[in-house]
Amino acid sequence: MSAESTIGIIMNGVSGRMGYRQHLVRSILAIREQGGVTLSDGRRVQLVPILVGRHEDKLRDIAARHGIADWTTDLDEALADPRWDVYADFLVTEARVPAITKAIAAGKAVYTEKPTAATFEEALELARLAKAAGVKNGVVHDKLYLPGLRKLKRLIDDGFFGRILSVRGEFGYWVFPGDGVPAQRPSWNYRAEDGGGIVLDMFPHWNYVLENLFGRVESVYAQTATHVPTRWDERGRPYAATADDAAYAIFGLAGGVVAEFNSSWDVRVNRDELLELQVDGTEGSAVAGLFGCKVQHRSATPRPTWNPDVPDQHDYAADWHEVPITQEFENGFKVQWEEFLRHVAEDAPNPYDFLAGARGVLLAEKGLESAATGARVDLPEVTV
Repeated sequence: MSAESTIGIIMNGVSGRMGYRQHLVRSILAIREQGGVTLSDGRRVQLVPILVGRHEDKLRDIAARHGIADWTTDLDEALADPRWDVYADFLVTEARVPAITKAIAAGKAVYTEKPTAATFEEALELARLAKAAGVKNGVVHDKLYLPGLRKLKRLIDDGFFGRILSVRGEFGYWVFPGDGVPAQRPSWNYRAEDGGGIVLDMFPHWNYVLENLFGRVESVYAQTATHVPTRWDERGRPYAATADDAAYAIFGLAGGVVAEFNSSWDVRVNRDELLELQVDGTEGSAVAGLFGCKVQHRSATPRPTWNPDVPDQHDYAADWHEVPITQEFENGFKVQWEEFLRHVAEDAPNPYDFLAGARGVLLAEKGLESAATGARVDLPEVTV
């Protein structure tokens, strides 16, 4: 670190939606407001950010709005400055590898959004470069910190499910094409040539969720679609959507668990939350979302009888019970940032590194291969 009591952080891409809201405002500035990161010995380390981006006016405005003294449009200049210890990347996928490669060469610790790269080989090369340079590195694994999934993890650790049989994931919502109602996502998400696509965006998430909760992903069978072929960009101009906007996949996990995930930006929501996972086991089942988690134990399971000739009057929803809130859950992005900064400051554990990020990119790549060939594809174990 540049000084015992501070960590300087280069934040590249803070004018984007995720970079600004989740990483700058709700994480770094929130940590700064609370007085910094608390280390294991009780000391506090304060954060000093510098904003980096292409648009001088946007950077100046954000810096003024939040009382940030430093900003620049020159990434090389920031990387050469010893005041800054950490490089944080929230750029579009296509721009990520060159910037992170520069940061590793400059000896900075690196923290980045996923996917870490557009291809597995590039993602693995980043892990190799970071290891060779001896720089600390981390990749956002925000879904693991969601209250609903943390409740689910507690159920797994407590043995609630018995032997877990299957996982069914439903994710998505209707993203307006942009012809009238503005789209909720940037147009590059729907152009393959710009690194877009729901597989590259979401399969890295599903990989770390599955491997950390249920077991390593060993195989994938997927079908993708571009259901909406024409969309309208930020200036109201129509463009061809060349990237997949929906994916339907079956993942085979170590230990025999089968996971089925539907991911779509073309689905109207009829569930409690935008992400829901149903986990079924021999002793019980659970449905977890971003915040909620409800369970049905074996002892409370009804005895459904299939009879299509008679209306079913049973209220199946009433057979499930909400897992109570027993602790306060902070914003997951902020919690993982604090863990990574403790890793930088005092070498605290950090399992979510570039190698974990590469495994996520591998699943996306193999998912696209499966969709192209129509075959189930096995995933090798990933090592540097």
